[in-house]
Amino acid sequence: MKAIPAILLVLCCCLMCHSAQAIAPGQIMPELLPIAYSGGEKLRYAVSYTGGLRLGTLTLEINALPEPDHFELRAVVSTDGGALAHIYPIHDLHVTTVAGPARLPNRYEVWQEEGRDYRAHRLTIYDQETGLVTTRKNQGPPKEFSVGAPMHNEFSAFLASRLMPQRPGDEFLVPTFADEKKNQVVVRVLGQERLKKTIAGEVLTNKVTPILKFHGLYDKRGDTVIWYTDDECRLPIKINSKIVIGSLTARLIAYENPRCPRYDGKKEPDN
Repeated sequence: MKAIPAILLVLCCCLMCHSAQAIAPGQIMPELLPIAYSGGEKLRYAVSYTGGLRLGTLTLEINALPEPDHFELRAVVSTDGGALAHIYPIHDLHVTTVAGPARLPNRYEVWQEEGRDYRAHRLTIYDQETGLVTTRKNQGPPKEFSVGAPMHNEFSAFLASRLMPQRPGDEFLVPTFADEKKNQVVVRVLGQERLKKTIAGEVLTNKVTPILKFHGLYDKRGDTVIWYTDDECRLPIKINSKIVIGSLTARLIAYENPRCPRYDGKKEPDN
């Protein structure tokens, strides 16, 4: 059953650890920040298994905090409305706080409620000046890792790579702390594709592939492709991830962001 959270979290845990020599670090495009980090963006995904069997939902919010250039990334992973909701219910809450022009994390907490009796709380603190990461699970002793700055976590890395140049053939690095070490994550842009059946109708997208090599919080395997709209909103409109048997698809079913009027309020009927 531990594979189920990975299925529902495929959107936010989708970067790859790869040979990173001779590839430059990715840089966020400042002109995209006012939309993706408007402080009022909300994305809701339906996650399904091969053939369309719905497993649950993933909701991601980017909220502005009172301090300038500080934001909260809030993700809820749930089996509500899915085929396995009564067999193995899941409700996990992930909260990452990011700051500065590069939107680097300084704090990450996750509360896991999985099955009938598994409960866990994890806290991670990132010191972006010293490069020290401190982790703690439940009431256990803290662990410290000196990995060097800068570093993302899986959530901030996903949103940062969304805002980096996506020209076909591009490759860039996003340094990410996962599996108790710093991974020089490589993101590769495959090309462009038109998707017809989306909440926004037909859209031109950039295809980005991350091949997962680290597990992170959940056990994740297989190749992943993310489709971002090729416009100022860079909407991650679809994600497909191959697993040992079959594949998983996270499909955007509702979107809110007043700073992106072309997609604001788009949703599937009855969602």
